[in-house]
Amino acid sequence: MNKLAQKYLRPELVPTKACQGCAIGSIEHWLLQAIDESGLKQEDVIFGAGIGCVGRQTFATWGGDNFGATHGRALAVATGLKVARPDKQIMLVVGDGDASSIGASHLVHAARRNVGVTVICEDNMGYESTGGQFSPTTPPGYVTNSSPYGMVEQSFNPCDLVIAAGATFVAETTAVQMRQTVKIVKMALANDGFSFVLIRFPCIQNFGASALGSRDPSFGMEWIYDHTKGKTKDGEKTDFAWETGIKHDASNSRPEFSKVLRDLNTRVRADMAPAS
Repeated sequence: MNKLAQKYLRPELVPTKACQGCAIGSIEHWLLQAIDESGLKQEDVIFGAGIGCVGRQTFATWGGDNFGATHGRALAVATGLKVARPDKQIMLVVGDGDASSIGASHLVHAARRNVGVTVICEDNMGYESTGGQFSPTTPPGYVTNSSPYGMVEQSFNPCDLVIAAGATFVAETTAVQMRQTVKIVKMALANDGFSFVLIRFPCIQNFGASALGSRDPSFGMEWIYDHTKGKTKDGEKTDFAWETGIKHDASNSRPEFSKVLRDLNTRVRADMAPAS
C-alpha cells in the first residue's frame, strides 16, 4: 500500500474494487495527491459519493467522514452538510449519470448558489454499472447496450452547464493527464465556492466492448489519449477531440452559499433583537 493510501484511506478497502484496467483507482490516487499537497488532513475533508461505478468503487474508502447518496442526490446532501459544517472541505465523487442526467437539476442549483463543494465528475460516457447504456455524455454515433445502431442523441458537456449556472471554478481533464489533474484539483479545493472538475476515462468492460470493440485496457487508454490530443499515433485526426484544461476561473469572486446564509441569520437576529 502506498503512503497516500495509508494516510487517507481505509486499509481494508484497498486496493480498489474497480474492474481490471479501470482508471477509477488511479483517479482516486490523484485526488489523494491533490488533497495531500493542499495540506489537508483526513479530518478536514468529508468525502461523498453518488451511485454507479464511481460511487460504488469510492464509497467508504476515505478514512474520515463519508456519505453515500441516492442517485443524483449527492449535491443535495452536500449542500446541507456545508451549511451545517462550513469548516469542512467537501469533496464529491460522482459519475456522468449523477451529474448530467438524474442529478442535473441539483448540479445547476448548487452551482447557482455557489455552494462550497468540490465536485469531481468521473465520466465514463455511459451507465456502465447497469450494463453500458448510453448517457448524456456518450459521443454521437457510438454503439452502447441501449444504442445498438449508434448513439443518435446529441451529447453535451456538463462543464458548459455549470458555467452558465454560475460555478466559480470549472475544468476538464482526462485519465491520461495525471499532472494536470492534480494541479487542477488543488485549484478547485482552494476555491471557496462551487468547483467542478470533469475527468473522462474509459469503461473497459462495457464501453470498451460495445463502442470500441475491445476490452483491452491499453486500447481503451489509447483511445482516451488520442481523443485528448485530437489525433492518432499515425497522425490521423480523431472523430472528435476534448478541449481540456481550465474552462472558467472566477475563484473566490463571490460569497460562498453557507456564508451568505450565516450572514443573513446574523442580520435578521440583530434586526429582531429588542431595543435596549
